[in-house]
Amino acid sequence: MTPQPMLTVDAFKIPLLGFGTWQLEPADARRMVAEALRIGYRHIDTAWIYKNEFAVGEGMRDAIAEGSVARDDVWLTTKIWVEHFHDGDLQQQAKESAEALGFTPDLLLLHWPKKNPPFAETLVALNDAQSQGYARAIGLSNFPSEQFREAQALSVAKLITNQVEYHPYLSNRTLISTARELGSSITAWSPLAQGKIADDAVLKEIAGAHGKTPGQVTLRWIIQQGVIAIPRTTKESRAVENFDIFDFELSAEEMARIHGLESPDGRLGDWLDADFTWDRD
Repeated sequence: MTPQPMLTVDAFKIPLLGFGTWQLEPADARRMVAEALRIGYRHIDTAWIYKNEFAVGEGMRDAIAEGSVARDDVWLTTKIWVEHFHDGDLQQQAKESAEALGFTPDLLLLHWPKKNPPFAETLVALNDAQSQGYARAIGLSNFPSEQFREAQALSVAKLITNQVEYHPYLSNRTLISTARELGSSITAWSPLAQGKIADDAVLKEIAGAHGKTPGQVTLRWIIQQGVIAIPRTTKESRAVENFDIFDFELSAEEMARIHGLESPDGRLGDWLDADFTWDRD
């Protein structure tokens, strides 16, 4: 297997490149998870709301059965949906997700911040789900810095990542800084900006200099910052391409040029409740 960099957070080692399953129908999720593990991915991301947890687990079992991977070598993440944030409801969904997957998740995230129930109730429930053995570690998804700090202050356990949209057109420098301040990490969803990067002139030029594609350069840019990336695809060839990013490095100048692509209207998926506000940059 191709060696790949890991990020250590609170003693947990997380592969910096993962495979996402958002919007994958169950048949595609099973097929692509198994294929991703064959290719060498060791980090799989899903969520209750994706309605494919069982299929993700089947894909993992397929790969394990054929000897492509051992369970202990895979970092598996799922998420608690916002309707299940009350104490009791959260632990029940965590239990059901683990049963659907057929594996205890390595990481359990709160999918979006919600004002009600109060953070205090939800964080106690999330910690309890971890204590009951429904996940090895816990974290967040789509939390702006203010709520990230508030959640960590309310959590006994370290919140080891905050999974958010991040790509060259969206600055998350404040949130990345917040994660480092808290001893946590950032995980990037939609790291390829839903395909927008493919025709970008700057990314094409940098890619040409390395014999790579704009997508490979973008993923390299993300993980070179110490940010976890979880691209997803239904194409096996694209999954192979996305994984082939460990044999080159971007220069400081190239990294800066890609940072320069950020735009005030770069966000592609904004489902944040009106109770909260994204960081300004």
